[in-house]
Amino acid sequence: MSSFKSNILLRVRVAYLVALLFSVAIVYKIVEIQNLDGGKWKKKAESIGLQYRNVKATRGNIYSDNGSLLATSLPFYKVAIDPSLPDDRVFNNGINELSERLARQFKDYSAQNYKRRIIDARQSGRRYLALNRKEINYQTKKQMLQWPIFKEGRMKGGVIFEKVDKRFRPFSYLGYRTIGTINEDNRGVVGLEYSFNKDLMGRNGKALYQKISGGSWKPVYDGTEVKPKNGLDIVTTINVDLQDVAESALLKALTHNDADYGCVVVMEVATGEIRAISNLSKRNQGGYYENYNYAVGSQGSREPGSTFKLASMIALFEEANTSLYDSVDTGDGTMQFYDQVMKDHKPGGYGMLSVQQVFEKSSNIGTAKLIEDEFKSKPQTFIDYMSKMGLTKPLGFQLIGEGKPYIKSPADSTWSGISLPWMSHGYELTMTPLHTLSLYNAVANNGRMIQPILVKSVMSADKIIKTFETRVINKKICSQITLNKVQEMLEGVVERGTAQNINDSYYKIAGKTGTAKHNKNGRYINKYYTSFAGYFPADNPKYSCIVVIDNPKKFRIYGSDVSAPVFKEIADKIYALDVELNDPFEGQDIVTGIFPVIRSGEFEDLSLICNTIGISNHLKEDSEWVKARINNNSIDWSKLDTKESVVPDVRGMTLRDALYMLENKKMKVSYSGSGRVTQQSVLPGSNTNNANEINLTLG
Repeated sequence: MSSFKSNILLRVRVAYLVALLFSVAIVYKIVEIQNLDGGKWKKKAESIGLQYRNVKATRGNIYSDNGSLLATSLPFYKVAIDPSLPDDRVFNNGINELSERLARQFKDYSAQNYKRRIIDARQSGRRYLALNRKEINYQTKKQMLQWPIFKEGRMKGGVIFEKVDKRFRPFSYLGYRTIGTINEDNRGVVGLEYSFNKDLMGRNGKALYQKISGGSWKPVYDGTEVKPKNGLDIVTTINVDLQDVAESALLKALTHNDADYGCVVVMEVATGEIRAISNLSKRNQGGYYENYNYAVGSQGSREPGSTFKLASMIALFEEANTSLYDSVDTGDGTMQFYDQVMKDHKPGGYGMLSVQQVFEKSSNIGTAKLIEDEFKSKPQTFIDYMSKMGLTKPLGFQLIGEGKPYIKSPADSTWSGISLPWMSHGYELTMTPLHTLSLYNAVANNGRMIQPILVKSVMSADKIIKTFETRVINKKICSQITLNKVQEMLEGVVERGTAQNINDSYYKIAGKTGTAKHNKNGRYINKYYTSFAGYFPADNPKYSCIVVIDNPKKFRIYGSDVSAPVFKEIADKIYALDVELNDPFEGQDIVTGIFPVIRSGEFEDLSLICNTIGISNHLKEDSEWVKARINNNSIDWSKLDTKESVVPDVRGMTLRDALYMLENKKMKVSYSGSGRVTQQSVLPGSNTNNANEINLTLG
C-alpha cells in the first residue's frame, strides 16, 4: 500500500515539475518575444496582417467673391471586389453579365479575362481583387451599384469602392498660381492652398486595413474606424470676370511684346480687396504660364523706377512749401551727380519745367534736383517719410512668401552721394508691385493706406468660422494739401504727360508710368522693367491697378508704350462690366404730365424745345451733345463724351441722333423697335477700336 502511495506521489511530483518547467518556458518565451524580438515580430505582423492607416479628409473648397468655385475636391473611386462574399446563387447568376459590363466600362480587358480573374480569385480564397486601376467618378459609381453582384452591396456582393479625392479647378488655369496646388499628401504647395493649408486640409481619420497580396491594403470595417474631419472652406475676394479680363489683357501684351514675365493686380480702393491678380512668365518652349507670384513674392521685388516718384513728391510737399507751379531747370537732359550722369529720356532735355510738369513728363533730373535740394543735408528725413507712408515694412499679406521692401538709410554701408537722387526716381531700392499699388490705392482712398486682402472668411458649410477685416496701415499718409497736389499730378500724367496715349476714355484715369533698367552684377544694362500704376474713375475712384511687364523686346521699352495700354484695356472692360460705374439711363426721372420726353440729344435742339414750352434748363459746361437730368422743376444738361475713339452714350436719343453719332465713328448700326434708344449692345465708354458693330433697342 505504501509502495502504491509512493508511486503516485512520485508521478504527481514529476507532473508538477513538468508543468512548472512548461510554465516557466512560456513566461520566458513571452518575455523574449515582447522585449527581445518584439520589433521584428511587430514588423512581421504589419507586413502580413492588420494595420491602422490614415483615412484622408476631404479638402475644403476655395470660392470666389460671389461663391463660384475656384478649387474643390471631387471624389473618384477605384473598383475592387471581395469575391468570397457573394453566395453561389448570386455569383453564378451574375458573373457573366458583370464581366461584360466591366469590359465595356474600362475597355482594357475582355469579358472572358475579367470572368477568369474573378473566378480564380474566388476559388483561391482571395479576399481582395483590384478590378482596374482606372478611377471612376461618382455618377459611374452609382451606375455600377445597379450591376449584377455589385447591387448586393458591400457585405453580400463584395464590391469595394475606394475613394480618392482629386483637386479640381472649374476655371482651369484662371488664377492658377494664386489659388495654388497640393501634393499627394493633400498638403498645399503654393498659393492659397499652401498659405491656408491648415484650414483647408481638415483632420485625417483612422481605419483598420488588411494587407493582401501584391502589396495592396483593403479596408476592414470592424466598427473601430475614426471618421475624418473634412477641411474648411475659404472665401476669397477674387472676381472671376475681372480675373479673366486681367489675365487676357496681360497675356496679349506679353505675347505682343515678347516679354519675359508680367503681372497685374486689381484692387478695390475702399476695402483693399483684391479682385484680380495674374502672373504670367514665358516658358522655355514658348507660350506663357503662371509659374511664380511676381506681384507678391521676393522675386518680384524690383527697382520700380518712376512709379516711385509719387512717394518722392509726397515727401517733398510734406517737408517744403513747394507749389505745383514752381520752376525747375532740367537743362539739356543730362546732369552730373558726383561721379554719375543722370539722363532724361527725351533727347535734348525738357529745359525749364514746373514741378507739375516734372512729374507729368517723368523727368528724372527734375525729380532728383527737387529732392536733392530739399533733403541733401537731411537724407534721413526723406527716409522717415518713406517709413511714415508705410513703404519700409512688409504689408503682412495673407499669402506666405511676401517680398520685403528694401529702402536703404544713410546708416547703411552702401549709402553714397548718389543714393538720394537715384532713390528719388526709383533706383537703389526694391518693392513688390503689390506694395507700390498700396501707395497708389492710398492716394485714391483719400490718404488712407489699407492692407490688401485676398481671403474674406473661413467657413464650415454655411457657418462662418472666422473673418478677415480691412486693416488700416496708415490713417493718413500725408496732409490733405499734399494729397490734392499729387492727385492733380496723377491725373495730369494721363491728360498731358507720359500716358496721354490712354486719355481717350469715357471716364478719367489717374496714374504714373514707370521704366527701370535691369541691374546685372552691379551694372545697369539695356533691359527694361516697365509699369503703370493708377486708379479709376479719377474723380470718384473705385479700383486701383498696377501692371508690370518685364523685358519687352519689340522696340517698345517704356511704361507708357507697354504697360499703360494694358491698364487702359483692363480699366475699359471693368468699366463696362461694373454697372455701378455706369450712369444708367434716367428714363424713370421723366415725370409724365410735367416734363416732355426730353432725355438725350443735341443741345441746341433740346434747349430750344425747353425754352419754347417754358421749362427751365441749365448747361454747366459747353457741349454739343447732352443728356437730361431732372433737378426739382428744371433740367440740368450733362455733357456727353464724344471723343473719337469712345463709344458714346446714345440711350434716350432719337434714332436719327444716335445714327448720326455712331456712324460718324464708323460703327455699323442695327436697331429694332421704335421710339427712343433704350439699350445699346456696346456699353458707353468702350473703345471703338474693339467694337465696330452696335445694336440699338428702341422703345
